[in-house]
This record gives sequence, C-alpha cells and structure tokens, in this order.
Amino acid sequence: MKENITSELSNALKNGDKERIHTLRLVLAAIKDKEIASRSSGEDSAISDEMIIGLLKKMVKQRNDSIDMFKKAGRDELVQKENSEIEIISEFLPKQLGEKETIAACEEAINLTEAKSLKEIGKVIKYLKENSSPSLDISLASKIIKEKLQNI
Repeated sequence: MKENITSELSNALKNGDKERIHTLRLVLAAIKDKEIASRSSGEDSAISDEMIIGLLKKMVKQRNDSIDMFKKAGRDELVQKENSEIEIISEFLPKQLGEKETIAACEEAINLTEAKSLKEIGKVIKYLKENSSPSLDISLASKIIKEKLQNI
C-alpha cells in the first residue's frame, strides 16, 4: 500500500497537482512516523497494510473534526481544503460498507452481545471492532447502535 501511495505521489509531481502532492506527502510522513515508532519499540520496522488503513482512517477522522470546527468558525475555504484532503486520503481506503450492511452488522452485534440498554454500547462497539471487516465505518455504526439501544 505504501508503494501505491508513493507511486501516486510521483504521478502528482509529474502532473503538478499541488493539492494532491501536499496531501500524499502528509500521508507518507505519517507512515514514516509510524515506522519509526514501531522500530523504536522493537517491532518490525515495516508496517502492515492494516496499520496503514488504520492510520488513514485516523487522518480522515481528524479532518472531519477540523471541518466541524471550521464550519462553526465560518471558515468555508478551510472546509473545502479539508474535504479535498479527505477525498484524496479516502482513495486508499477500502470501500466502506453501505448503510444497510452497517445496520445489519450492528443488529447482529447487539443480539450476540445481548445488549439491553445504552449503558452497554461500549460492549457492542468493542465486539464490532474485533469481529468486523475494516470496511465497517465505526462512527456510523456507533450512531446506529446508540439509536437501536435507545429504542429497546
């Protein structure tokens, strides 16, 4: 996956796409930081694609949080910048499950964990994180679970 991102950066450099260059450099820097951190903790220096996917999801979440703050401050130009960065980063993420599939996974998790109240939302989310594919949007799942548990 890192090679794919590096290749895309090379293409962006050739095409002179400044916004894409900037975003891809941020992604590669984050990957490099993760590799350095894993090396210093004695782990294998090469990080897996799953770790890169987790890193990319974290970067998207950070940008979504920034968008919320920029909208409140009325900074539309920064909202557009963050949205374009999200689009570029999302190209490297696996396709997310649709809303119907996410609802089905949430209902199954609620049934399997036997959650009966909103107090048990953590147990259900933990189950989903451990037993679902990386293509599940946990933030969407969290909203769905909260809604379902409130109606029990």
